[in-house]
Amino acid sequence: MEIKQQLKVFQSGDANIVPLAALKEKLQSGRPLRIKLGVDPTAPDLHLGHAVPLRKLRQLQNIGHQVVLIIGNGTALIGDPSGRNSTRPPLTADEIASNAETYVNQAFKILDKDKTELVWNGNWLTPLTLAEILRLASQFTVARILERDDFSKRYKQEQPISLHEFLYPLMQAYDSVEIKADMEIGGTDQLFNLLAGRELMEKLGMEPQVCLTLPLLEGTDGVQKMSKSYGNYIGITDEPANMFGKVMSIPDELMGRYYHLTSSFELETVESILAELASGALHPNHAKRQLAANIVSEYWGQEAAVEAEEAFDKVFRDHGLPDDIPLFEGTLTIDDKGEVHLPQVLVQAGLASSSSEARRLIDNGGVKINGVQQAAKEYNTSVEPLKGAVLQVGKRKYVRIENNQ
Repeated sequence: MEIKQQLKVFQSGDANIVPLAALKEKLQSGRPLRIKLGVDPTAPDLHLGHAVPLRKLRQLQNIGHQVVLIIGNGTALIGDPSGRNSTRPPLTADEIASNAETYVNQAFKILDKDKTELVWNGNWLTPLTLAEILRLASQFTVARILERDDFSKRYKQEQPISLHEFLYPLMQAYDSVEIKADMEIGGTDQLFNLLAGRELMEKLGMEPQVCLTLPLLEGTDGVQKMSKSYGNYIGITDEPANMFGKVMSIPDELMGRYYHLTSSFELETVESILAELASGALHPNHAKRQLAANIVSEYWGQEAAVEAEEAFDKVFRDHGLPDDIPLFEGTLTIDDKGEVHLPQVLVQAGLASSSSEARRLIDNGGVKINGVQQAAKEYNTSVEPLKGAVLQVGKRKYVRIENNQ
């Protein structure tokens, strides 16, 4: 592929490349570039936001470059302080190993396993001697580390910064040295760490890596970055129908971003779809359906995508109920008035994370019993109407209570 065409792939999805001239020079060599992504297994499950750099890696695999996926079982012992206003709680080695196993399995839903070099940075980080760590640390000044935005903010606000956190960008940089990276990929919040890798390689007499950053993906609310803590995430292990419904719920103005960052369509196809959308030749609902079907198909297969769309239509277009409503596995607690405390049921059924959240859902009109909206402040209900009833929270959460409760 010509360099001009390759650059188009590298830069798609609002990617920022630093420095661009160095990438052009590397591509002129004609050899496959070694492109690195380091991930710390600090949580077991991935969402579409986590998948953004993995999708970019897959694009670059497809045009012939060598992807190196680094599982940070060494750096995870420190914990990446990027974007945090407090020290990250340390994980145990067992927690890291368990999370890593799940992460790798999920990552290979996106990456071509046969074309991916999988390595673990604990293999070279944990054996480092004190003398070796001091030699590496001498390459950076405290003033340089404090240039990092999150460290600078915490320092100015007199919030604690643990000394070991200063070592994190150094350890990530050493990964680049160890695997001789031509390029490292990360989110925009990772730019300091990526540049630290470039700086360390240069100081050690190596050809420095190029840094490619990708935007942080907004969640289904269209405002906050995708995060489980914000409840706006689309997990790559979400059930197909739930995944399809969540994609359909994103704001129309985010479709371009999602097409570029989360779909498996070829770049030319994405550009064609977005051009039709902008001209009015393609209806936003149809474009979003194509996007949802593509994403579900990527993680669950084409048949699952078709079934997910049918399930979506049954609930939202035909106003029916899904076929696979889970059964409530708890036992209804009945008070001396023959009533059940509904927030408790919602928590037991997994439809709310806490009683306070359940009450908010009820007050906001988000809870239905057999399709009838529960009135605000009505937290108790007679037990008889609940037997065999379908509880619904929001547009996509259901549970059926057995009649023999």
